[in-house]
Amino acid sequence: MKTVLKIYLALLLLCLVVSPSFAQVFSNKVVGKKNEATVDSLKSAEYPYLLPIWGDKVTKAGYKLPLPAGISVQYFWQESDLIIENLQVGFNNGEMYNLDGIVRFDNSVATASALTVRPDVWLFPFLDVYAILGTSTASTQVNFGLWLPDSTGNIREVGSAGTVVDFTTTTFGFGLTPTIGVGGGFLALDMNIAWTDVPQLSQPARSFVFGPRFGKNFQLKDEQAFAVWAGGFRVSLNSGTEGSLNLSEVFPTDQWGANIENGYENINSASQEIEAWWNTLTPVEQMNPINEAKYNRANEMLSTASSIVTAADAAVSNLESSSVQYSMDKRPKDAWNFIVGGQYQLNRHLMFRGEFGFLGSRTQFMGGLQYRFGL
Repeated sequence: MKTVLKIYLALLLLCLVVSPSFAQVFSNKVVGKKNEATVDSLKSAEYPYLLPIWGDKVTKAGYKLPLPAGISVQYFWQESDLIIENLQVGFNNGEMYNLDGIVRFDNSVATASALTVRPDVWLFPFLDVYAILGTSTASTQVNFGLWLPDSTGNIREVGSAGTVVDFTTTTFGFGLTPTIGVGGGFLALDMNIAWTDVPQLSQPARSFVFGPRFGKNFQLKDEQAFAVWAGGFRVSLNSGTEGSLNLSEVFPTDQWGANIENGYENINSASQEIEAWWNTLTPVEQMNPINEAKYNRANEMLSTASSIVTAADAAVSNLESSSVQYSMDKRPKDAWNFIVGGQYQLNRHLMFRGEFGFLGSRTQFMGGLQYRFGL
C-alpha cells in the first residue's frame, strides 16, 4: 500500500510563486521653511505630462510627483512552508477517493525564484497601477506518512516518504498601489493578483499579495535619494489544486502488478488483525465507545484503501492509456511575514531597490531595477 500511495503523491504539484511589485516612488507633500522655494516652484510651473489625472492641480497644492510611467525588472526568491490537506485521487476519470487520515503531510516546502517585468503608470496622483509579466522556476518538497490501523485499533504511521517536483512556470497579473507622502515619509499599500501557469495543473494557480509599508525618503545631493521602509507581506493562494497525468509517466510499467498485489496483501493482513483484536474483547468492552470508535474508524480506513487499490488494479489493464486524477487543498503555513527594504535613486529616471522578508515560515528576497519616464 505504501508503494501505491507513493505513485499518487508523486503527482503533487504546488506553486507558490508570487511577485511583489512595490514601487518606492510616491506623491510627496513638500513641507518646511527650508523647502519654501521648492513649493513656490511647484505652484508656479506648468505640469508637463498627461498623467496622472489631476497632476497639475496636485502640484499647485505643493506636491512633488514622480515621473508618471515606468518599467521595472525584478528578481524574487522565496522559501515557504506549506499545509497540504484533503488529498483525493481517482483513475480514468472515475470516482475520487479522499485520503485524509490515511495520508498525512509534514514539512512540505515550496522554493521559487522568479524574474518579472512590470510596466506601470500613475493613474491618479496617489494611485499607481501596473501589470506583471514573468517566468519562474519552482520546486516543491512534499513529505508524507502512510497511517493505518494496527492490531489494537490504534492508527499509527506504517511508512513515510517524500517527493520533489521541479517545474517552470509563466506568471501574469495586475496590481495597484495607493500611496501618500508628507515631508519624505510615506505609506504604501501594495496589492496584486497573479496567475501562474503550471503545465502539470489543469488551471493556473492564483495568488493574491498584500504588502503595507511605512518608510522614509532621504534627499541627497541633486536628484539622488535614499529610502528605507518596513512593513508586512501577506500572500494567499487559491486553495484547490487539481490535475491529471498518464500512469505510465509517473511509475515504471513493469512494477505495477507487484505493487497492486502487495497493496492487497497489506490490507488483508490489517483487516485480519483488526478482527482478531475485536474478537478478543468481551461484549462489555466492545460496547465501550472508545473501542467501538477505534473499530469503526479502522474498518472505514481499510475500506477506503481497498477501494483505491481495486480502482488502481482496474486502471492498469492498459497502462499506456490509463490516467490518474488528483486534487488537494493547500495554503501557506503562515499568511504574513515581516519585510524591510531600501532603495537608492540615482536620479528621477533610474533607481535600484532591495527587500528582505523573514519571520514566520517564509523567507524571501527581492532585488530590482526601475526606469521612469514622462508620459
